[in-house]
Amino acid sequence: MIALSLAEIADITGGRPHDIPDPSVRITGPVVIDSRQVEAGSLFAAFAGEHVDGHDYAERAVASGAAAVLAARPVDVPAIVVADVEKALGALARAVVERLGTDVVALTGSAGKTSTKDLIAQVLQTHAPTVWTPGSLNNEIGLPLTALRATEETRHLVLEMGARGIGHIAYLTGLTPPRIGLVLNVGTAHIGEFGGREQIAQAKGELVEALPSEAEGGIAVLNADDPLVRAMSARTKARTVLFGEADDADVRASEVRMTPAGQPSFTLHTPTGCGEVTLRLYGEHHVSNALAAAAVAHVLGMSTEEIATALSGAGTLSRWRMEVTGRADGVTIVNDAYNANPESMRAALRALAAMGGTARADGGRTWAVLGPMAELGDASLAEHDAVGRLAVRLNVSKLVAVGGREASWLQLGAYNEGSWGEESVVVSDAQAAIDLLRSELRPGDVVLVKASRSVGLERVALALLSGEGEVADR
Repeated sequence: MIALSLAEIADITGGRPHDIPDPSVRITGPVVIDSRQVEAGSLFAAFAGEHVDGHDYAERAVASGAAAVLAARPVDVPAIVVADVEKALGALARAVVERLGTDVVALTGSAGKTSTKDLIAQVLQTHAPTVWTPGSLNNEIGLPLTALRATEETRHLVLEMGARGIGHIAYLTGLTPPRIGLVLNVGTAHIGEFGGREQIAQAKGELVEALPSEAEGGIAVLNADDPLVRAMSARTKARTVLFGEADDADVRASEVRMTPAGQPSFTLHTPTGCGEVTLRLYGEHHVSNALAAAAVAHVLGMSTEEIATALSGAGTLSRWRMEVTGRADGVTIVNDAYNANPESMRAALRALAAMGGTARADGGRTWAVLGPMAELGDASLAEHDAVGRLAVRLNVSKLVAVGGREASWLQLGAYNEGSWGEESVVVSDAQAAIDLLRSELRPGDVVLVKASRSVGLERVALALLSGEGEVADR
């Protein structure tokens, strides 16, 4: 973060200094919400959560080097006391971003946000100093914490924005107003909370509504292949740039093909030229993500050659998202267990099927270890059934459905699609899946592990890679 005095922070947040002998003391370290992450000169923001109250760790934070605490009530250490810590953190982020004048790139979508954000960050980092959202810290707390990592050297600030309802993205764009807004897709993630895809589109489109006009430099980067996203051009004053495989896309792909390992390769076309890209990521769905990143890089001034080279060198930055690891015995584990929705589940299964071409040539099999997809509401049965059917259509060798009724729906879909033998099985929990796989895996097999974050199915992948029987909760 740029150095600010405690007096300046109190003024920005509307806070009241408490037990601060010298208001000119400056925050020179990061702003953190975990006392274990405190560094010398940090500002510790104390949040009162459901299970842990950060105010109880205020003394520990200062003892570890924090210059002060941002708190909702007085604590026995130097603090700035505010009415609402979350709102104060947001106000601080906005003030810092406005002072820096850095280019803010914001992105949202139902699926692929984090993978695309990681691609954008890696491409832009080759061009100029870039700060981006770590992992999926894309909410009212994570976004300002990311913005506050920016310094005077930061040229690009890439922020992922998530939403669970109407108004969420509008709020986030108010904290860190973007100049460039990217919308990836409108799917069915959280459809149980939104009520339908049209409502999801309404929420995602809040991003382009927040952009400055074309005359002021605003740019909306929209997916030409998604009708609900393409239609958002009517909701913005910004210039629209389309990406996708559509013929009229400003940034598009042609000659898309898959390598034997399941990695996509294509010709990238931009208004300034074309270049060849072979991604290090797995699955054809990453073509759209790469085009989105290319479109952002293009409008920020990078050449097509620079973009193609950077995309071809980019990897996975965030854990448990199509992490592909080969074991010494020839078994390949694909850990995509960070989260799941119908769109990302289908994409992961298609990636598994593509990787399975090489596996089957070597006598291996493909395994889909799948758990529940959360927050689908009334669509849950139909969506789980459809995923089970797709696994059969893609000729996945073994479907292991993990957990309660959703697992039975996955298997039901597979059964109704013609999987009547031992191709699919329901197991009660992650440990049961581990035990089954340990007894049946053989060299050459490829195992995909995927479910919603709340399921914690990454334990299966970690156990299969660790060589241990059971991996404790993390």
